[in-house]
Amino acid sequence: MPPWGAALALILAVLALLRLLIPRLRGPWGRAVGERTLPGAQDRDDDEADGGGPADQFSDRSEPLPGGCSLVCKPSALAQCLLRALRRSAALEPGQRSWLSGPHLQTLCHFVLPVAPGPELAREYLQLADDGLVALDWVVGPCVRGRRITSAGGLPAVLLVIPNAWGRLTRNVLGLCLLALERGYYPVIFHRRGHHGCPLVSPRLQPFGDPSDLKEAVTYIRFRHPAAPLFAVSEGSGSALLLSYLGECGSSSYVTGSACISPVLRCREWFETGLPWPYEQGFLLHQKIALSRYATALEDTVDTSRLFRSRSLREFEEALFCHTKSFPISWDTYWDRNDPLRDVDEAAVPVLCICSADDPVCGPPDHTLTTELFHSNPYFFLLLSRHGGHCGFLRQEPLPAWSHEVILESFRALTEFFRMEERMKGLSRHRASFLGGRRRGGALQRREVSSSSNLEEIFSWKRSYTR
Repeated sequence: MPPWGAALALILAVLALLRLLIPRLRGPWGRAVGERTLPGAQDRDDDEADGGGPADQFSDRSEPLPGGCSLVCKPSALAQCLLRALRRSAALEPGQRSWLSGPHLQTLCHFVLPVAPGPELAREYLQLADDGLVALDWVVGPCVRGRRITSAGGLPAVLLVIPNAWGRLTRNVLGLCLLALERGYYPVIFHRRGHHGCPLVSPRLQPFGDPSDLKEAVTYIRFRHPAAPLFAVSEGSGSALLLSYLGECGSSSYVTGSACISPVLRCREWFETGLPWPYEQGFLLHQKIALSRYATALEDTVDTSRLFRSRSLREFEEALFCHTKSFPISWDTYWDRNDPLRDVDEAAVPVLCICSADDPVCGPPDHTLTTELFHSNPYFFLLLSRHGGHCGFLRQEPLPAWSHEVILESFRALTEFFRMEERMKGLSRHRASFLGGRRRGGALQRREVSSSSNLEEIFSWKRSYTR
């Protein structure tokens, strides 16, 4: 693609995005975009005025929170801990609505506006087993006075940040890194092959939900910081990579807690249905420009003419990973291997998903969020807000996005909860060994002991934070 063509296409995409503010533009979801409402929105507005949640379909088993938000989850000890932390959170308190309250403005400001001066980054390139390269950007500054420490041992917790699947480093990702650095974390941003200046040294890109590269990156991070807790945050379509990793690794993921901002959960339907035209063309154009520099290198494995002629995200994904010259596969097979929820039952790490009911990219929550996942899986929590757009959740400057503060507060609550659990388990083991020693040392020890049910009531060694 020639430079002038890319520039012209970029201008057309920006103009198309601005058309989202015109009331008569129609999209695949809802009514006119300017007056877009979700199914039953009028009734829901009345319910919200009475203190109801933002989405009726989640109101059966949801807990109300400040600011019109609600928490959807399976009841458990961990859920109660997280609920208490969110109810105390000042970030959820309702404030004055500003011109940023519209979902499209929230989304456009997040994706389109230029990135302000961000943190100081130290880049490392990690060579993978197949000789490919991924990049890790460690946030090393600016240092802030009064920086807190997030772990009891004095070591800062590592915060692994996964950007969206298109490889764009957004304002909110850098804002999250700055806030995390101030709160005592050591943030690091993971960049896929060929993304954000990472060279593509082999003709292989990372499929949508393939966590193999992320596994090697986490192994390296653990090698560098073996004693530090590890937390993970993903943004938008990048959540597919994080959820795939947590599902495949299970209890061996080394992650203490995780969060997904505006995750895409039903990815295959998301590709097949398509996004509203301006968003789809904007994301598609960004990927074509990023890969145009590697067009010659990809010719041996990919039909590049078909790739750059694609008119939708699905066509682009199929041309890149399904209709390859070396090993073509079907669309069904591709999603059997890349669906982020394929191993979701194996996930053993708390996952907080922050979504908005007016997300213009993912669509209405009753169509895009898997309700049964949050009602049945004790590790998954849905924080659903009325407003926020896609990955926006912005407030008036200079305040950071409220989703950032909520995520870091939830991680702090998880740390305290797990620390208390370990303390209780240690106390139970001590008491059990002490009583066992007394029984063995007694000359006339009674053979009659308490039943197992009574022991479980006295001791908490079988206690699970997902019970």
